[in-house]
Amino acid sequence: MAVALRYLWPLLLCSPCLFIQIPDEYEGQHVMEPPVITEQSPRRLVVFPTDEISLKCEASGKPEVLFRWTRDGIHFKPNEELDVTVKQAPHSGSFTIAGNNSNFAQRFQGTYRCFASNGLGTAMSHEIQLMAEGAPKWPKETVKPVEVEEGESVILPCHPPPSAEPLRIYWMNSKIMHIKQDERVTMGQNGNLYFANVLTSDNHSDYICHAHFPGTRTIIQKEPIDLRVKATNSMIDRKPRLLFPTNASSHLVALQGQPLVLECIAEGFPTPTIKWLRPSGPMPADRVTYQNHNKTLHLLNVGEEDDGEYRCLAENSLGSDRHAYYVTVEAAPYWLHKPQSRLYGPGETARLDCQVQGRPEPEVTWRINGIPVEELPAKDQKYRIQHGALILSNVQPSDTMVTQCEARNRHGLLLANAYIYVVQLPAKILTPDNETYLAVEGSTAYLLCKVFGAPVPSVQWLDKEGKTVLQDERFFPYTNGTLGIRDLQANDTGHYFCQAANDQNNVTIVANLQVKDATRITQGPQSTIKKKGSRVTFTCQATFDPSLQQSITWRRDGRSLQEPGDSDKYFIEDGHLVIHSLDYSDQGNYSCVASTKLDVVESRAELQVVGSPGPVPQLELSDRHLLKQSQVRLSWSPADDHNAPIEKYDIEFEDKEMAPEKWYSLGKVPGNQTSTTLKLSPYVHYTFRVTAINKYGPGEPSPASETVVTPEAAPEKNPVDVKGEGNETNNMVITWKPLRWMDWNAPQVQYRVQWRPQGTRGAWQEQIVSDPFLVVSNTSTFVPYEIKVQTINSQGKGPEPQVTVGYSGEDYPQAKPKLEDIKILNASTVLVKWWPVDPAQVKGHLRGYNLTYWWVSSQRRHNKRHIHETHVVVPANTTSTVLDGLRPYSSYRLELRAFNSRGLGPPSETTFSTPEGVPGPPEALHLECQSNTSLLLHWQPPFSHNGVLTGYVLSCLPLGDGGEEQLSFNLSDPELRVYNLTNLNPHLQYRFQLQATTKQGPGEAITREGGTRTLTGIADFGNISTTVGENYSVVSWFPKEGQCNFGFQILFKPLGDEKMDAIPPQYVNYNQRSYTQWDLQPGTNYQIRLLKETVLLQETTVKTNGTGRVRLPPPGFTTEGWFIGFVSAIILLLLILLILCFIKRSKGGKYSVKDKEDTQVDSEARPMKDETFGEYRSLESDNEEKAFSSQPSLNGDIKPLGSDDSLADYGGSVDVQFNEDGSFIGQYSGKKEKEAAGGNDSSGAASPINPTGTLE
Repeated sequence: MAVALRYLWPLLLCSPCLFIQIPDEYEGQHVMEPPVITEQSPRRLVVFPTDEISLKCEASGKPEVLFRWTRDGIHFKPNEELDVTVKQAPHSGSFTIAGNNSNFAQRFQGTYRCFASNGLGTAMSHEIQLMAEGAPKWPKETVKPVEVEEGESVILPCHPPPSAEPLRIYWMNSKIMHIKQDERVTMGQNGNLYFANVLTSDNHSDYICHAHFPGTRTIIQKEPIDLRVKATNSMIDRKPRLLFPTNASSHLVALQGQPLVLECIAEGFPTPTIKWLRPSGPMPADRVTYQNHNKTLHLLNVGEEDDGEYRCLAENSLGSDRHAYYVTVEAAPYWLHKPQSRLYGPGETARLDCQVQGRPEPEVTWRINGIPVEELPAKDQKYRIQHGALILSNVQPSDTMVTQCEARNRHGLLLANAYIYVVQLPAKILTPDNETYLAVEGSTAYLLCKVFGAPVPSVQWLDKEGKTVLQDERFFPYTNGTLGIRDLQANDTGHYFCQAANDQNNVTIVANLQVKDATRITQGPQSTIKKKGSRVTFTCQATFDPSLQQSITWRRDGRSLQEPGDSDKYFIEDGHLVIHSLDYSDQGNYSCVASTKLDVVESRAELQVVGSPGPVPQLELSDRHLLKQSQVRLSWSPADDHNAPIEKYDIEFEDKEMAPEKWYSLGKVPGNQTSTTLKLSPYVHYTFRVTAINKYGPGEPSPASETVVTPEAAPEKNPVDVKGEGNETNNMVITWKPLRWMDWNAPQVQYRVQWRPQGTRGAWQEQIVSDPFLVVSNTSTFVPYEIKVQTINSQGKGPEPQVTVGYSGEDYPQAKPKLEDIKILNASTVLVKWWPVDPAQVKGHLRGYNLTYWWVSSQRRHNKRHIHETHVVVPANTTSTVLDGLRPYSSYRLELRAFNSRGLGPPSETTFSTPEGVPGPPEALHLECQSNTSLLLHWQPPFSHNGVLTGYVLSCLPLGDGGEEQLSFNLSDPELRVYNLTNLNPHLQYRFQLQATTKQGPGEAITREGGTRTLTGIADFGNISTTVGENYSVVSWFPKEGQCNFGFQILFKPLGDEKMDAIPPQYVNYNQRSYTQWDLQPGTNYQIRLLKETVLLQETTVKTNGTGRVRLPPPGFTTEGWFIGFVSAIILLLLILLILCFIKRSKGGKYSVKDKEDTQVDSEARPMKDETFGEYRSLESDNEEKAFSSQPSLNGDIKPLGSDDSLADYGGSVDVQFNEDGSFIGQYSGKKEKEAAGGNDSSGAASPINPTGTLE
């Protein structure tokens, strides 16, 4: 198709160029124009006595046109007529004649024709028939009274004067009131007034016919007609008879395109009715109307297909009459091909086609310059007439002429003027020179070269080298001179030359073509489906020619989409279109339009908005007769599926009497179903609604239907969940689930409750209640009863109820479960078994067994306090259970009871012990670098010993590719807390693992990695901080993890006073963490330097407090170190004695770990679960299983032993021994674990039993 259009398009563009037309832009030599009739009077002109005669004839042409007239074929000069005034318009053939009497127009009646001529030919107007009509007058006549007997027919004639213009006839009385017309009284098309039968009410003497003449704007009236109706007592019925037309058939000619009017008027009694028939086929309903009480048929716009027979049929109860119209459709002449004026060049062949049609066949005649060709001299006959066309060959300028083609038949006449103008003009290019054309790559460019000349110039396009461009198949010419270039490329940019030539001259223009980059959409919007209420983003990215102004716009369904200023619905920015809060009205086709002034590209995407369905629009209830069977049919209109198929409809109902504004589901039907018969319950006020559901959920419900009420009925259901249970030992409470109101089947409902002891055949006791329970008193304890509950209402009883067994109240169990065995499964799990209890001693329904157990003590030490109990409930059909999460190496107490709904029975008691297990991991493992080849390891014992510790296993694995083997050390001393490793490789890192052991074997390991090598080449002091007073300064630092201990010197040097004595340097250990320098002068600046041999490690400055230099007394023994140490030891011993006295007084005796346990909140009170061993830790276990120590600090910050911190929080080296009563002896040494991690500063020296730094 595209290929076909490619080659057809030039032909379509060039079709007007087959004939010469002088364009307005042509400014060559003076061009003449043959005469052309531009305005003329209508073919039929009626004038009245008071009118002037005005005949129009206007024509154009160069040179100026001359006009002449003929009347009835004879030359007519209006200005030579006598007794008339003529107004002649300049440059026009029109004229106006005014007479001096009322009858002057009669002289000028006839057929007129106008001729317009100049040097190139003569044009001729059509025939103008002028008719003069005088003032209308009704002829004098004597109108006699019309006498007729009642019931007969009559015709009142009108016979108005003839007129060239259509008349309007009215029948009125003397009061100027219209005569009422109906099926009985009718005015015909001829103006006569027809009575199908007369009544005495028609008796009037003033029936007047009025004739309206629109041309003269006058109304004349006929003499009044006196209609006299004789009354009769017996009106004779008669069958219909046509009053018009009077014969059985008639023939009519209808003109094509004009209306056809057929009429039938009948008389008879009773009054006949008229029907119209067309035997040859159906009436054209779109063009047929029936008027005048069906007596007149109007057929509009008659065509050839309307030819044939039409019948009218007049009928009453006595018979019928008919008339046949035979219609022949004819046509005035009309054009099939009208001759057109053309310009021709010398030597061309001129052809004027004149093809007409009509019925009967029109006669076609030709004139040349207004003269019939039959009357032209034979020597001038260069033309020939062939198949209705006038043909001239090899025309020359002398052959210029105006021709007339005239066609006529008895219905009309057609006339067409067409000239043959032979011109000879030089070639001229009408397109401006040096025009620049812009186009984009891939498109088609059109370089214009509009030329004119006679003969038609030839056109060719050349490149800048003068060669034709048509060698490239992408270049194609049009016959109007335009050059097309398809599939443009960038190298097509350049100058192109259009050259036009004929036999008179040769002209050339240049056209400049610039090919720009085509606009391309690199990323267009993508079709998507989004849910209602969400938002969607369409993206559009495009590339443009940088020299062109560019724009990206958005369209929706072909219409431009503008961003509304007052709404946040759309957001358009940087090639993005964001639509917020999507609604179903937003779906459609969205397109991104990237455009420049040269090209437009578009990318489309479809947006579908989906969501839950719309509301069901309408509900309808039908088959109401089924309400007696509690049924009704519900129908509904389908809901809008919102682009997701409806899966089902949910039908709900509401009872505004019983449960207003609460809807209940009646069920669901498939989504393709729009009606269903509903099964209803008796006595419910049903109001329905329907909700459509698709995969996105339910839509809005439909409007509520009208309410229908089902009749009352006896209950169809009894209550369910009937139970009999006592809440006292001597009663039974019968309960049931009350019936829903929609199952009542009546306004109210009650319950008939019956009961009797089970196994008896005696009479039922019964009671009717309204509440859903009944209390039966004075029963024996735990006795079974048979129970029935039946629904009753005003219409009757429900179905026979089922018998339910209930029991009177229970008492506490008397049975004591007998323990069968307690089997040890592992160190923390046991299996408990027992024998079933005797049901007779349960005094109720056995609900199960309650097993209670609690930790009593470790097997190494006993606990005097009752610990938190753990309860395990076991079902009644089970006689064993597994207790897990127990503490190894511990004693437990156990109680087992049976229970029923009343409560627990007496217990069975026993005790059991768990065996020894493996210990938990040691609590801490710290590494302290002693030298390049030795590490000091110190640790804390496990939180959970789970037995008696037998020692530790230490493993040391070198890390790296050296292939060194793992070393293991069995440390058999369970009290050991420190171990020194020597002969280590200073260049390796090690992984250390430490495990505590019992006789069950080693437990979980704690792992640390480290080594003796220094992590950095220079000692790292971290952030050195200083604190100053008036005569002292404290220097503190933080040893880096993994840094080996070393010694260095601290030097305080006063600044600014050379006379002041320097303070000797002091030797300090790296792990010492801080150093205090005394004997400083107040208000003095000091430089502090840290030196290792001659290497400066760190440097800072401080200034002591105070305002001046203080003179110190000579040093005495109080400043000696030994004295200060002695005083410090005394103070320390005093503090320890005070603490011991305080403890002794608060405890009332010797301090023991056992007493300490009893004063603390024992962690064994927690439930034993299968969690970490830390869950089971108590103060006793801490004392038993973990060594601890407490070193009071010199500043007096002593923590009381009853504080919240457990002794387990302390670490370091511990040496603990126990007395027989469990009290501890020995001395605590070491630090809290927190301090070992670097929590507090210390000024004490580092030692193997007082570590200040660890390597972890």
